[in-house]
Amino acid sequence: MKVKDVGITGWGSCVPEGVVTNLELEGMVSTSDDWIRDRTGIIKRHVACRGEKTSNLSISALQNAMSLAKVEPDEIDLIIVATSSPDMLFPATSCIVQDAIGAKNAAAFDLSLACSGFVYALCVGAQFIQSKAYKCVAVIGADILTRFIDWSDRKTAILFGDGAGACILKNMPGNEWWFFLGSDGSGAEHLKITGSGSTDPGQRSANQKKLSIIEMNGQEVFKFAVRSMVQSVKNVLEESNLSYDDISKIVPHQANKRIIESVRKHLKLEGDKFYVNVERFGNTSAASIPIAIDEAYRSGVLKTGDKVVLAAFGAGFAFGSGLISL
Repeated sequence: MKVKDVGITGWGSCVPEGVVTNLELEGMVSTSDDWIRDRTGIIKRHVACRGEKTSNLSISALQNAMSLAKVEPDEIDLIIVATSSPDMLFPATSCIVQDAIGAKNAAAFDLSLACSGFVYALCVGAQFIQSKAYKCVAVIGADILTRFIDWSDRKTAILFGDGAGACILKNMPGNEWWFFLGSDGSGAEHLKITGSGSTDPGQRSANQKKLSIIEMNGQEVFKFAVRSMVQSVKNVLEESNLSYDDISKIVPHQANKRIIESVRKHLKLEGDKFYVNVERFGNTSAASIPIAIDEAYRSGVLKTGDKVVLAAFGAGFAFGSGLISL
């Protein structure tokens, strides 16, 4: 899927101040620092404190992106928040963000697709720019999935962190992006938050906190993650007629270092082709890719004009890739 005349004028991110290290997890669940590092590459993760909400992180990330892009609130026409952990089922977190930043002219909606959400939201936002329906679109990926962790479950307690990342889209004549999106709902049972929707409403009302937890079949998620990210990276490059030499970095969803390493081996690329920061943030779901790009851009690893491939997978199962320029 080709999208034309779209560009990014600013990136921003925000993570909670609170940090949980592997050593601290040793006192909460049967695990060790060495075991977590070996299997995930994660050393620490930022965790939201009581009272901190997905909208809070989204607002700060967006304001950082607006500052870099030199965009005023009344210039924004649309705000899209990709999240699976909204402040509440409704109103949409995007509407709370819209009001908080004073974007009085902006429409707003949420997009729920777990860890793949930011790539999908970026694709949707870019098409509003391409069609000339809007001149300025804010895209945010934000999640506080630690609210849904069973801290006694070693399979999930070690993986997730909280955060938000954002970017500002505007018209940029001559720019060309490509996206490849897909889904496989047959994998829905392998990664889910039970008790979080209309399923089993009676049980939720009886003991909601206990039931609203992440459940994951790690082996099935790993196999799908590698297969889908390899496929989507190859497809988006093939459609663009570009080669890996034309790409500055591949920025994968930061879920697990073993998954990223397996994708790298299947694509037969060197490690420095990938930007990885999972060791310091854990899996921040929809926020992981924009947090990584914001960090890489502000540190000089990526610069204006660089071509970057984004690759995501997550619950659904859903997956997607994007070839964009900064």
